[in-house]
Amino acid sequence: MTILWDLDPSGPERYAFALGANVRQAESPAALGRLLMDGVPEDLVVVGPDIELAGACDLAEMLRVDHPEMGVILLRRRVDLAVMGHALRSGVREVLSVDDLPALADACKRSRDLTYRLRGHAGGADRRGGRVVTVFSAKGGVGKTTFSTNLGAYLASQGLKTLIVDLDLAFGDVAISLQLLAERTMTDIVAMAGHLDEQGLASATTVHSSGLHALCAPAEPGEADRIPAGVVTEVLRVAKRNYDFVVVDTPPAFTEHVLAAFDISDTLVLIATLDIPALKNLRLTLDTLDLLGNPTDSRIVVLNRSDAKVGLTADDVVTAIKQDIAVMVPNSTDVPASVNRGVPIILDDPRHPVSVALRQLADQRIRGLDPEDAPTHRRLIPWGGRK
Repeated sequence: MTILWDLDPSGPERYAFALGANVRQAESPAALGRLLMDGVPEDLVVVGPDIELAGACDLAEMLRVDHPEMGVILLRRRVDLAVMGHALRSGVREVLSVDDLPALADACKRSRDLTYRLRGHAGGADRRGGRVVTVFSAKGGVGKTTFSTNLGAYLASQGLKTLIVDLDLAFGDVAISLQLLAERTMTDIVAMAGHLDEQGLASATTVHSSGLHALCAPAEPGEADRIPAGVVTEVLRVAKRNYDFVVVDTPPAFTEHVLAAFDISDTLVLIATLDIPALKNLRLTLDTLDLLGNPTDSRIVVLNRSDAKVGLTADDVVTAIKQDIAVMVPNSTDVPASVNRGVPIILDDPRHPVSVALRQLADQRIRGLDPEDAPTHRRLIPWGGRK
C-alpha cells in the first residue's frame, strides 16, 4: 500500500499513472500518523511538493528507525543539490521533479523492490508465517489440481488464511474444480503490476465456501501471453505477506511462470504416479531442480494412486527417483466423482482414505505438526454440512 502525503485533494488522481489506484492520501501530519498506525501494511510514502522539506525529512528519519524497510520518495517543484543532500541524509530514498511521472513510476518500483528484499532479510515479509506451497509435475493428468484445491480448502477450513493461485494460465481448472464463478482473474493483476498491494490482490480473488481465496487463471487461453513472469513474482510476494499459506497449482511444464514460483516457494509438492512416463518426468524434474539450486529439503514427493495394479510398485518409484516417498495417496473412483461435483473430497468425506492421506500431507509435511497434534476428521466442518 502507498501513502501520498500531499495537500492537493486531487493528488491521487494526478499521480495515478505512477502510483496506481490503491493509494491512501494524508493531507496533514495527524492524518499521516493515523494511516501509519492503523495496521495496514505500508510499503511507501510519497511526499508531495507542497510539504515542507523539514517535515519530509523528519518523517524519513522517524521511519528509518521505526520502519527501516519502508521507503520515502520526495517530490519537489525544483530539485537542487542542497535539497537532495538534506533529504538523502535524512533517509529519503529518492528526490524527483513533480512533473516527471515516468521517473516517479520507476522510483516507486525500485523502492518497493528494496522494501521486499529488506523485509525478506528482516523477517518482515513472513510475520504471518506465510508459506508458499507449489504443487508440480512435469506430466499432465497426475492430479495436481485435485491436490492443490483439496490442500487449499483444507487449510482454509482450519482457520488458516489461504490463497490458491492457478498458474496454468492457458488451461487452468481451479475455478471449475471448486465451482467458482470468477469475475476477476490473474489478467486483472497485470494492470497493478509494480504497485500491487493487499487490497489489489484481494480485489482479484474469488472466495470459496471453505474460506479459501482463489486467484483464478484467465478465462481465455490467449490472455496467458499478457502475463509476464514478474507479475507472478509480485503476486506471490504480496500474498506471502498477507496469507498463512499460498498454494500454487501449475501446468505440466517448466514455464517462466513456474520457475518464478519455484524461486519463492518454501515447499514443492512433486507428484508421481505408477507409470513410466510420470517417473521419467519426475526424475528429470528432480535433476532440473538440482541444477537450479533448489534445496532438497524443500521437496515433498507424493505418490498418487499408489495402490493401482499396473505392474509397478512404490519400491520401483523409490529406485527410479533415488528419493523417498513422503506420502502415498490411494486410488479411488470417488476422487474424480468429487471433482465432477466441484466438492473437495477432503471436506466432503473426511474419513475417506484419500482424505486421510491428504490431511497427513497437509498437517505433518506442510504444516509440520506432530501426528498427535494434527486435527482429526471430527474437528473438520465438512463441505456442505455433512456429518
